This record gives sequence, C-alpha cells and structure tokens, in this order.
Amino acid sequence: MSQTEDKKLSLSETETDKKEVRDSEEEVIEAIKKARAGDESAFKKLVEKYRSQVVGVAFRMVGDYEDAKDVSQMVFIKTYQNLDRFDTSKKFSTWLYRITINASIDFLRKYKKHRHESLDESLNITKEDQADAEEIYKRGLIKWAINQSLEKLSNKQKSVFVLRDLEGLD
Repeated sequence: MSQTEDKKLSLSETETDKKEVRDSEEEVIEAIKKARAGDESAFKKLVEKYRSQVVGVAFRMVGDYEDAKDVSQMVFIKTYQNLDRFDTSKKFSTWLYRITINASIDFLRKYKKHRHESLDESLNITKEDQADAEEIYKRGLIKWAINQSLEKLSNKQKSVFVLRDLEGLD
C-alpha cells in the first residue's frame, strides 16, 4: 500500500470516528428530549450509557466503591430532576461529570470526615499473588501516596486532578 493510500485510509478512519461521536451525541440529545417528555426508558438508556463513568469518577473522588455507587445514585437523581436545565448545545457528559464532582464533594463534606483503610485492603494481597508481592507492595505504596496526597487537596483541586489526570479530560 502506498503512503497516499495509507493516508487516505487513515483520514477515512478519522472521519468515521468523528461521525460515530456525532451520531452518539445526537442519540444522547434525542434521549434527553424524550426523557424530558416523560419517557422513563429514554432516561434509563442514559443511565446505562454513563453509569460506569459516573461510578468511576465518584470512586476516584470518595475512595470507596460502595460510597461511589451511592454517589452515582444521587447523581442520576439530580440529573433527572434537573434535565430541563441542561443546555443541549453543550456536551451532556461534561454536565454529568460536573454533577458527579459536586455530588462527590457534597458526600465527602457530609459523610467522610475521616477515612480509614486497612493495609490489607489497600494492598489486596492474596496467596496467589505472593510471587508478585513486591510489585503489589510497590503499587500499594503508590496508591497510598496518591490517596494521601489527594486527602491534602481542597475539594476543588481534587476534582481538577481526578478529571484531568485520572479521567483524561481537559
């Protein structure tokens, strides 16, 4: 294949990717419009599409999976209640991430004055992992250091770090 053909193929793939993103955004906007009109199944599709991302962001903010699931429930309740306030000229995922960050901060203020985690939980060592114990230990230390550093940040700084560095958003 020549370089010209290779570039055309690459350009074609990029155009296809952009079209898929555009189509996906259009589907989201359509689901929002239906949900605003009272279609619960349309809102359920939004929840299914974004649940894992919301739980992931919440987990990185609150540091506990069960708490993150609770936060995600609050996020989708707030999202449903405020769907009429969403500006469809903006990206829904950005709006949803902002709600997630705010709900996580509210949760931390209300329920998490002091967080404690046992060393065993943070290292998660099992007998099968003993061969990799040193690697697990290093990862555990890194995780511990990141968590300690996150605890020292303000909620605003923490949300910026989570979204930019852990979620890869700009």
